[in-house]
Amino acid sequence: MVETVARESDEELSLLPHQSNGDQSWRLNFDGFQFSPEHKDKKPSPSLHDCLGVLGPEDNVAEYYQQQVEMLEGFNEMDALAERGFIPGMTKEEREDLARSETLAIRISNIANMVLFAAKVYASVRSGSLAIIASTLDSLLDLLSGFILWFTAFSMSTPNPYQYPIGKKRMQPLGILVFASVMATLGLQIILESIRTMVSNEDEFNLTKDQERWVVGIMLGVTLVKLLLMLYCRTFTNEIVKAYAQDHFFDVITNIIGLVAVLLANYIDDWMDPVGAIILALYTIRTWSMTVLENVNSLVGRSAAPDYLQKLTYLCWNHHKAIRHIDTVRAYTFGSHYFVEVDIVLPANMALQEAHDIGESLQEKLELLPEIERAFVHLDYEFSHKPEHAQAHAF
Repeated sequence: MVETVARESDEELSLLPHQSNGDQSWRLNFDGFQFSPEHKDKKPSPSLHDCLGVLGPEDNVAEYYQQQVEMLEGFNEMDALAERGFIPGMTKEEREDLARSETLAIRISNIANMVLFAAKVYASVRSGSLAIIASTLDSLLDLLSGFILWFTAFSMSTPNPYQYPIGKKRMQPLGILVFASVMATLGLQIILESIRTMVSNEDEFNLTKDQERWVVGIMLGVTLVKLLLMLYCRTFTNEIVKAYAQDHFFDVITNIIGLVAVLLANYIDDWMDPVGAIILALYTIRTWSMTVLENVNSLVGRSAAPDYLQKLTYLCWNHHKAIRHIDTVRAYTFGSHYFVEVDIVLPANMALQEAHDIGESLQEKLELLPEIERAFVHLDYEFSHKPEHAQAHAF
Protein backbone atom coordinates (compact mmCIF):
# COMPACT_ATOMS: atom_id res chain seq x y z
CA MET A 1 0.00 0.00 0.00
CA VAL A 2 1.56 3.27 -1.10
CA GLU A 3 -0.03 6.60 -0.20
CA THR A 4 1.10 10.11 -1.15
CA VAL A 5 -0.08 13.67 -0.72
CA ALA A 6 -2.66 14.88 -3.24
CA ARG A 7 -1.66 17.30 -5.96
CA GLU A 8 -3.70 19.27 -8.49
CA SER A 9 -3.30 18.90 -12.23
CA ASP A 10 -4.03 21.85 -14.52
CA GLU A 11 -1.88 20.85 -17.49
CA GLU A 12 -2.76 18.86 -20.57
CA LEU A 13 -2.80 15.10 -19.98
CA SER A 14 -0.15 12.84 -21.46
CA LEU A 15 -1.59 9.94 -23.47
CA LEU A 16 1.53 8.14 -24.68
CA PRO A 17 3.85 6.21 -22.37
CA HIS A 18 6.92 8.22 -23.33
CA GLN A 19 5.44 11.73 -23.61
CA SER A 20 6.40 14.37 -21.07
CA ASN A 21 4.21 17.08 -19.49
CA GLY A 22 6.57 20.05 -19.77
CA ASP A 23 6.96 20.90 -16.08
CA GLN A 24 8.66 17.90 -14.50
CA SER A 25 8.89 19.26 -10.94
CA TRP A 26 6.13 16.90 -9.78
CA ARG A 27 8.11 13.80 -10.70
CA LEU A 28 10.33 11.82 -8.38
CA ASN A 29 13.91 12.28 -9.53
CA PHE A 30 17.08 10.71 -8.17
CA ASP A 31 19.53 12.31 -10.57
CA GLY A 32 21.02 14.34 -7.73
CA PHE A 33 21.85 11.26 -5.69
CA GLN A 34 25.36 10.06 -6.40
CA PHE A 35 27.59 7.63 -4.54
CA SER A 36 31.27 8.19 -4.09
CA PRO A 37 33.42 5.72 -6.08
CA GLU A 38 34.53 3.96 -2.89
CA HIS A 39 30.90 3.16 -2.03
CA LYS A 40 29.70 2.50 -5.57
CA ASP A 41 32.37 -0.06 -6.34
CA LYS A 42 32.55 -1.60 -2.89
CA LYS A 43 31.16 -5.11 -2.61
CA PRO A 44 31.19 -7.60 0.25
CA SER A 45 34.54 -9.38 0.11
CA PRO A 46 35.11 -13.04 1.00
CA SER A 47 36.20 -13.39 4.59
CA LEU A 48 36.04 -15.63 7.64
CA HIS A 49 32.52 -14.30 8.26
CA ASP A 50 31.39 -15.75 4.92
CA CYS A 51 32.81 -19.16 5.81
CA LEU A 52 30.81 -19.08 9.05
CA GLY A 53 27.65 -18.04 7.21
CA VAL A 54 27.43 -14.54 8.75
CA LEU A 55 28.34 -11.03 7.65
CA GLY A 56 30.68 -8.74 9.55
CA PRO A 57 30.02 -5.00 10.11
CA GLU A 58 32.01 -3.95 7.03
CA ASP A 59 30.21 -6.51 4.88
CA ASN A 60 26.82 -5.21 6.04
CA VAL A 61 27.78 -1.65 5.10
CA ALA A 62 29.08 -2.76 1.69
CA GLU A 63 25.93 -4.80 1.06
CA TYR A 64 23.75 -1.81 2.00
CA TYR A 65 25.50 0.48 -0.48
CA GLN A 66 25.34 -2.21 -3.16
CA GLN A 67 21.56 -2.44 -2.69
CA GLN A 68 21.25 1.34 -2.96
CA VAL A 69 23.27 1.39 -6.19
CA GLU A 70 21.08 -1.35 -7.68
CA MET A 71 17.94 0.53 -6.60
CA LEU A 72 19.09 3.75 -8.33
CA GLU A 73 19.99 1.79 -11.46
CA GLY A 74 16.47 0.31 -11.46
CA PHE A 75 14.93 3.78 -11.12
CA ASN A 76 17.06 5.02 -14.03
CA GLU A 77 15.70 2.16 -16.16
CA MET A 78 12.15 3.23 -15.29
CA ASP A 79 12.97 6.84 -16.21
CA ALA A 80 14.29 5.70 -19.59
CA LEU A 81 11.14 3.65 -20.16
CA ALA A 82 8.94 6.65 -19.28
CA GLU A 83 10.83 9.09 -21.52
CA ARG A 84 11.69 6.93 -24.54
CA GLY A 85 9.00 4.25 -24.49
CA PHE A 86 11.60 1.45 -24.23
CA ILE A 87 14.48 0.32 -22.04
CA PRO A 88 17.81 1.19 -23.75
CA GLY A 89 20.06 -1.69 -24.59
CA MET A 90 21.65 -3.37 -27.58
CA THR A 91 20.79 -2.48 -31.16
CA LYS A 92 18.49 -4.72 -33.20
CA GLU A 93 21.45 -6.18 -35.12
CA GLU A 94 23.34 -6.93 -31.90
CA ARG A 95 20.29 -8.63 -30.40
CA GLU A 96 19.85 -10.75 -33.54
CA ASP A 97 23.53 -11.79 -33.53
CA LEU A 98 23.34 -12.68 -29.84
CA ALA A 99 20.11 -14.65 -30.39
CA ARG A 100 21.76 -16.65 -33.19
CA SER A 101 24.77 -17.41 -30.96
CA GLU A 102 22.50 -18.48 -28.10
CA THR A 103 20.46 -20.69 -30.43
CA LEU A 104 23.67 -22.30 -31.71
CA ALA A 105 24.82 -22.98 -28.13
CA ILE A 106 21.48 -24.63 -27.30
CA ARG A 107 21.55 -26.78 -30.45
CA ILE A 108 25.13 -27.87 -29.82
CA SER A 109 24.18 -28.79 -26.24
CA ASN A 110 21.14 -30.80 -27.37
CA ILE A 111 23.07 -32.71 -30.06
CA ALA A 112 25.91 -33.40 -27.61
CA ASN A 113 23.41 -34.63 -25.00
CA MET A 114 21.93 -37.12 -27.47
CA VAL A 115 25.32 -38.46 -28.61
CA LEU A 116 26.72 -38.67 -25.07
CA PHE A 117 23.56 -40.34 -23.80
CA ALA A 118 23.95 -43.06 -26.43
CA ALA A 119 27.60 -43.51 -25.40
CA LYS A 120 26.64 -43.84 -21.73
CA VAL A 121 23.91 -46.35 -22.56
CA TYR A 122 26.59 -48.46 -24.24
CA ALA A 123 28.86 -48.07 -21.21
CA SER A 124 25.99 -49.16 -18.95
CA VAL A 125 25.39 -52.28 -21.05
CA ARG A 126 29.10 -53.16 -21.17
CA SER A 127 29.67 -52.71 -17.44
CA GLY A 128 26.32 -53.57 -15.84
CA SER A 129 27.21 -51.00 -13.18
CA LEU A 130 24.35 -49.48 -11.20
CA ALA A 131 26.40 -46.29 -10.71
CA ILE A 132 26.86 -45.91 -14.48
CA ILE A 133 23.14 -46.60 -14.99
CA ALA A 134 22.28 -43.88 -12.45
CA SER A 135 24.62 -41.48 -14.25
CA THR A 136 22.95 -42.42 -17.55
CA LEU A 137 19.56 -41.66 -15.96
CA ASP A 138 20.83 -38.15 -15.17
CA SER A 139 21.74 -37.72 -18.86
CA LEU A 140 18.23 -38.85 -19.76
CA LEU A 141 16.97 -36.00 -17.58
CA ASP A 142 18.88 -33.49 -19.71
CA LEU A 143 17.40 -34.88 -22.92
CA LEU A 144 13.82 -34.93 -21.65
CA SER A 145 14.05 -31.51 -20.01
CA GLY A 146 15.36 -30.06 -23.28
CA PHE A 147 12.45 -31.68 -25.09
CA ILE A 148 10.00 -30.19 -22.59
CA LEU A 149 11.51 -26.71 -23.04
CA TRP A 150 11.25 -27.08 -26.83
CA PHE A 151 7.68 -28.43 -26.74
CA THR A 152 6.42 -25.78 -24.33
CA ALA A 153 8.14 -23.01 -26.33
CA PHE A 154 6.46 -24.35 -29.48
CA SER A 155 3.09 -24.48 -27.72
CA MET A 156 3.45 -20.94 -26.37
CA SER A 157 4.33 -19.68 -29.86
CA THR A 158 1.02 -21.01 -31.24
CA PRO A 159 -1.60 -19.26 -29.08
CA ASN A 160 -5.32 -19.97 -29.31
CA PRO A 161 -7.19 -16.94 -27.91
CA TYR A 162 -10.50 -18.81 -27.86
CA GLN A 163 -9.45 -21.91 -25.93
CA TYR A 164 -6.58 -20.26 -23.99
CA PRO A 165 -7.48 -16.57 -23.60
CA ILE A 166 -4.50 -15.76 -21.31
CA GLY A 167 -1.95 -17.80 -23.25
CA LYS A 168 -0.20 -21.10 -22.54
CA LYS A 169 2.91 -20.00 -20.65
CA ARG A 170 1.87 -22.12 -17.67
CA MET A 171 2.58 -25.24 -19.75
CA GLN A 172 6.31 -25.06 -19.05
CA PRO A 173 6.16 -25.32 -15.22
CA LEU A 174 3.37 -27.90 -15.47
CA GLY A 175 5.43 -30.02 -17.87
CA ILE A 176 8.44 -29.80 -15.58
CA LEU A 177 6.31 -30.89 -12.60
CA VAL A 178 5.05 -33.98 -14.43
CA PHE A 179 8.53 -34.78 -15.73
CA ALA A 180 10.12 -34.35 -12.29
CA SER A 181 7.59 -36.75 -10.78
CA VAL A 182 8.54 -39.42 -13.31
CA MET A 183 12.25 -38.85 -12.69
CA ALA A 184 11.79 -39.06 -8.91
CA THR A 185 10.08 -42.43 -9.40
CA LEU A 186 12.98 -43.70 -11.53
CA GLY A 187 15.45 -42.45 -8.93
CA LEU A 188 13.63 -44.34 -6.19
CA GLN A 189 13.70 -47.46 -8.36
CA ILE A 190 17.49 -47.13 -8.70
CA ILE A 191 17.81 -46.82 -4.91
CA LEU A 192 15.63 -49.88 -4.28
CA GLU A 193 17.57 -51.95 -6.83
CA SER A 194 20.88 -50.86 -5.29
CA ILE A 195 19.71 -51.82 -1.79
CA ARG A 196 18.47 -55.18 -3.08
CA THR A 197 21.87 -55.83 -4.70
CA MET A 198 23.73 -54.97 -1.50
CA VAL A 199 21.50 -57.19 0.65
CA SER A 200 21.36 -60.20 -1.69
CA ASN A 201 25.16 -60.43 -2.24
CA GLU A 202 24.72 -61.51 -5.85
CA ASP A 203 27.53 -62.27 -8.29
CA GLU A 204 30.74 -60.35 -7.78
CA PHE A 205 31.21 -57.15 -9.73
CA ASN A 206 34.19 -57.78 -11.98
CA LEU A 207 35.10 -56.06 -15.24
CA THR A 208 37.46 -57.54 -17.77
CA LYS A 209 40.35 -55.41 -18.99
CA ASP A 210 38.53 -54.79 -22.27
CA GLN A 211 35.33 -53.73 -20.50
CA GLU A 212 37.28 -51.49 -18.15
CA ARG A 213 39.02 -49.72 -21.04
CA TRP A 214 35.68 -49.11 -22.77
CA VAL A 215 33.94 -47.81 -19.66
CA VAL A 216 36.82 -45.58 -18.56
CA GLY A 217 37.32 -44.22 -22.09
CA ILE A 218 33.62 -43.44 -22.59
CA MET A 219 33.12 -41.84 -19.18
CA LEU A 220 36.28 -39.73 -19.41
CA GLY A 221 35.35 -38.64 -22.94
CA VAL A 222 31.83 -37.71 -21.87
CA THR A 223 33.18 -35.79 -18.88
CA LEU A 224 35.67 -33.84 -21.02
CA VAL A 225 33.00 -32.89 -23.59
CA LYS A 226 30.62 -31.79 -20.82
CA LEU A 227 33.36 -29.68 -19.25
CA LEU A 228 34.04 -27.90 -22.55
CA LEU A 229 30.32 -27.32 -23.11
CA MET A 230 29.99 -25.90 -19.61
CA LEU A 231 32.80 -23.39 -20.25
CA TYR A 232 31.27 -22.45 -23.62
CA CYS A 233 27.73 -21.92 -22.29
CA ARG A 234 28.97 -19.86 -19.35
CA THR A 235 30.09 -17.14 -21.76
CA PHE A 236 26.41 -16.24 -22.37
CA THR A 237 24.06 -14.22 -20.17
CA ASN A 238 20.86 -15.81 -21.47
CA GLU A 239 19.08 -17.65 -18.64
CA ILE A 240 18.30 -20.74 -20.73
CA VAL A 241 21.91 -21.06 -21.92
CA LYS A 242 23.09 -20.56 -18.33
CA ALA A 243 20.74 -23.37 -17.30
CA TYR A 244 22.41 -25.61 -19.88
CA ALA A 245 25.81 -24.63 -18.44
CA GLN A 246 24.57 -25.65 -14.99
CA ASP A 247 23.33 -28.99 -16.34
CA HIS A 248 26.69 -29.63 -17.99
CA PHE A 249 28.43 -28.89 -14.69
CA PHE A 250 26.17 -31.33 -12.84
CA ASP A 251 26.91 -33.96 -15.50
CA VAL A 252 30.64 -33.54 -14.93
CA ILE A 253 30.10 -34.24 -11.22
CA THR A 254 27.81 -37.25 -11.75
CA ASN A 255 30.10 -38.77 -14.39
CA ILE A 256 33.11 -38.54 -12.09
CA ILE A 257 31.17 -40.07 -9.17
CA GLY A 258 29.89 -42.90 -11.37
CA LEU A 259 33.33 -43.69 -12.78
CA VAL A 260 35.00 -43.62 -9.36
CA ALA A 261 32.29 -45.92 -7.95
CA VAL A 262 32.83 -48.44 -10.77
CA LEU A 263 36.61 -48.50 -10.35
CA LEU A 264 36.37 -48.82 -6.56
CA ALA A 265 33.88 -51.68 -6.92
CA ASN A 266 36.11 -53.40 -9.46
CA TYR A 267 39.34 -53.15 -7.44
CA ILE A 268 38.23 -52.94 -3.78
CA ASP A 269 34.72 -54.17 -2.93
CA ASP A 270 31.45 -54.85 -4.75
CA TRP A 271 29.24 -52.80 -2.41
CA MET A 272 30.82 -49.52 -3.60
CA ASP A 273 28.99 -49.69 -6.94
CA PRO A 274 25.43 -49.72 -5.49
CA VAL A 275 26.49 -47.10 -2.92
CA GLY A 276 27.63 -44.85 -5.77
CA ALA A 277 24.31 -45.46 -7.53
CA ILE A 278 22.41 -44.50 -4.37
CA ILE A 279 24.43 -41.27 -4.05
CA LEU A 280 23.71 -40.33 -7.65
CA ALA A 281 20.00 -41.21 -7.33
CA LEU A 282 19.66 -39.12 -4.15
CA TYR A 283 21.47 -36.26 -5.86
CA THR A 284 19.10 -36.46 -8.84
CA ILE A 285 16.01 -36.56 -6.62
CA ARG A 286 17.25 -33.59 -4.57
CA THR A 287 18.02 -31.52 -7.68
CA TRP A 288 14.61 -32.13 -9.20
CA SER A 289 12.83 -31.63 -5.87
CA MET A 290 14.28 -28.11 -5.76
CA THR A 291 13.10 -27.59 -9.35
CA VAL A 292 9.61 -28.77 -8.37
CA LEU A 293 9.46 -26.32 -5.45
CA GLU A 294 10.59 -23.48 -7.67
CA ASN A 295 7.91 -24.21 -10.27
CA VAL A 296 5.22 -24.71 -7.64
CA ASN A 297 5.99 -21.23 -6.30
CA SER A 298 5.67 -19.80 -9.81
CA LEU A 299 2.22 -21.40 -10.23
CA VAL A 300 0.71 -20.48 -6.86
CA GLY A 301 1.38 -16.75 -7.35
CA ARG A 302 4.41 -15.82 -5.28
CA SER A 303 4.98 -12.09 -4.82
CA ALA A 304 7.79 -10.27 -6.59
CA ALA A 305 10.77 -9.07 -4.56
CA PRO A 306 10.37 -5.74 -2.68
CA ASP A 307 12.97 -3.99 -4.86
CA TYR A 308 11.01 -4.90 -8.00
CA LEU A 309 7.81 -3.53 -6.45
CA GLN A 310 9.73 -0.34 -5.69
CA LYS A 311 10.62 0.03 -9.36
CA LEU A 312 7.00 -0.49 -10.42
CA THR A 313 5.77 2.05 -7.84
CA TYR A 314 8.34 4.57 -9.06
CA LEU A 315 7.25 4.02 -12.67
CA CYS A 316 3.56 4.42 -11.80
CA TRP A 317 4.09 7.60 -9.78
CA ASN A 318 6.08 9.27 -12.57
CA HIS A 319 3.61 8.21 -15.24
CA HIS A 320 1.39 11.28 -15.10
CA LYS A 321 0.92 14.44 -13.07
CA ALA A 322 -2.81 13.77 -12.60
CA ILE A 323 -2.16 10.67 -10.46
CA ARG A 324 -2.90 11.77 -6.88
CA HIS A 325 -2.26 8.52 -5.04
CA ILE A 326 -0.94 5.04 -5.71
CA ASP A 327 -3.22 2.85 -3.67
CA THR A 328 -1.87 -0.63 -4.45
CA VAL A 329 0.97 -2.22 -6.41
CA ARG A 330 1.05 -5.99 -6.67
CA ALA A 331 3.22 -8.27 -8.80
CA TYR A 332 2.98 -12.05 -8.53
CA THR A 333 4.11 -15.01 -10.56
CA PHE A 334 1.69 -16.67 -12.93
CA GLY A 335 3.99 -19.12 -14.63
CA SER A 336 7.37 -17.80 -15.72
CA HIS A 337 6.29 -14.13 -15.77
CA TYR A 338 4.53 -11.66 -13.51
CA PHE A 339 0.95 -10.49 -13.43
CA VAL A 340 0.77 -6.92 -12.11
CA GLU A 341 -2.16 -5.16 -10.45
CA VAL A 342 -2.03 -1.40 -9.88
CA ASP A 343 -4.66 0.85 -8.28
CA ILE A 344 -4.20 4.58 -8.97
CA VAL A 345 -6.30 7.51 -7.75
CA LEU A 346 -7.32 10.24 -10.22
CA PRO A 347 -9.36 13.42 -9.68
CA ALA A 348 -13.06 12.67 -9.11
CA ASN A 349 -14.18 15.21 -11.71
CA MET A 350 -11.89 13.98 -14.48
CA ALA A 351 -13.54 13.04 -17.78
CA LEU A 352 -13.84 9.30 -18.44
CA GLN A 353 -11.92 9.54 -21.71
CA GLU A 354 -8.95 11.26 -20.07
CA ALA A 355 -8.90 8.83 -17.14
CA HIS A 356 -9.12 5.86 -19.50
CA ASP A 357 -6.19 7.11 -21.60
CA ILE A 358 -4.01 7.56 -18.51
CA GLY A 359 -4.80 4.05 -17.26
CA GLU A 360 -4.37 2.41 -20.65
CA SER A 361 -1.01 4.08 -21.34
CA LEU A 362 0.20 3.00 -17.89
CA GLN A 363 -0.86 -0.57 -18.65
CA GLU A 364 1.02 -0.52 -21.96
CA LYS A 365 4.09 0.94 -20.26
CA LEU A 366 4.12 -1.77 -17.59
CA GLU A 367 3.73 -4.52 -20.19
CA LEU A 368 6.86 -3.25 -21.96
CA LEU A 369 8.91 -4.64 -19.07
CA PRO A 370 10.25 -8.08 -20.07
CA GLU A 371 9.30 -9.74 -16.76
CA ILE A 372 5.61 -8.78 -17.03
CA GLU A 373 3.10 -10.83 -18.99
CA ARG A 374 -0.08 -8.91 -18.14
CA ALA A 375 -0.77 -5.68 -16.27
CA PHE A 376 -4.13 -4.57 -14.87
CA VAL A 377 -4.67 -0.92 -13.94
CA HIS A 378 -7.65 -0.02 -11.74
CA LEU A 379 -8.79 3.63 -11.65
CA ASP A 380 -10.37 5.16 -8.55
CA TYR A 381 -11.22 8.61 -7.17
CA GLU A 382 -10.48 7.90 -3.47
CA PHE A 383 -8.31 5.53 -1.43
CA SER A 384 -10.05 5.23 1.93
CA HIS A 385 -12.15 2.17 1.01
CA LYS A 386 -11.37 -1.42 1.91
CA PRO A 387 -9.67 -3.62 -0.72
CA GLU A 388 -12.09 -4.65 -3.49
CA HIS A 389 -10.97 -8.28 -3.43
CA ALA A 390 -10.79 -9.28 0.21
CA GLN A 391 -9.37 -12.74 0.69
CA ALA A 392 -11.67 -15.33 2.22
CA HIS A 393 -10.50 -16.84 5.49
CA ALA A 394 -11.15 -20.50 6.28
CA PHE A 395 -11.90 -21.44 9.89
